[in-house]
Amino acid sequence: MRRFFAIASAATALALALTACGSNESGTATDAAATPAAGEVLKVGATPVPHAAILKFVKDNLAAKEGLNLEIVEFTDYVQPNVQLDDGQLGANFFQHRPYLDDFNTSKGTKLTYVQDVHLEPLGLYSKKIKAAAELADGATVAVPNDATNLGRALKLLADNGVITLKEGVGTAATERDVAGNPKNLTFQPLEAAQLPRSLEDVDAAVINGNYAIESGLKPATDSLVLEKAEGNPYANGLVVAAGKEQDPRVVKLAKLLSGPEVKKFIEDTYSGSVIPAAAQ
Repeated sequence: MRRFFAIASAATALALALTACGSNESGTATDAAATPAAGEVLKVGATPVPHAAILKFVKDNLAAKEGLNLEIVEFTDYVQPNVQLDDGQLGANFFQHRPYLDDFNTSKGTKLTYVQDVHLEPLGLYSKKIKAAAELADGATVAVPNDATNLGRALKLLADNGVITLKEGVGTAATERDVAGNPKNLTFQPLEAAQLPRSLEDVDAAVINGNYAIESGLKPATDSLVLEKAEGNPYANGLVVAAGKEQDPRVVKLAKLLSGPEVKKFIEDTYSGSVIPAAAQ
């Protein structure tokens, strides 16, 4: 009988030991799956200029020292970078400001998180037909971005420069219905942001997002008829990830580099005031 109990006790102890080992192995596997392996690629979506150019500077000059392996995926629109981030095809993206992201999350049901500001691309009014906003003729057509946040931003830019007036208090949430005063009877033509530079051949003027202006060869600091002010501007562009990925070590490293002095100098030297580092606002 004593031998029976001894065997049973040994079997129980062995089972407990195996269970404990199994728990440790399981925990280790889970932790390994949750933490990216050293050198694992971080795939970042970006529009070409200046976002992808800034990321390329980081990749070529700074990333290796931090053990960061970047893959840059370029997009020419403002929708797919968020769609692909949401479905896991990307690990981060860099092309948008907070108001656009908030509107996208609300309208599309996505759960994307803004990590930090990197730079501001001032929105500007451009034309191939006139040299000043005051020269807009009666009945002129002005192209504007068709997404909600940048449309309101464009109308506010025109209002801040005396071209139109808006209903009190609407600010950057303005739509065409909120135009209270339109002394020149302007017609607003909403277009996808990427199409705005090409529209300059067909309209009297266009309010163009900074990245698309630069990409088309325009120099916001010198070519715009009117340009957004940087001070207090809420439209800085920054790094975005899926909710819960903010502390991914690769994201933390990239955020650190994008806000560092080397990137600030690269932006200032390359874009001469057409793109403004967030730290300089």
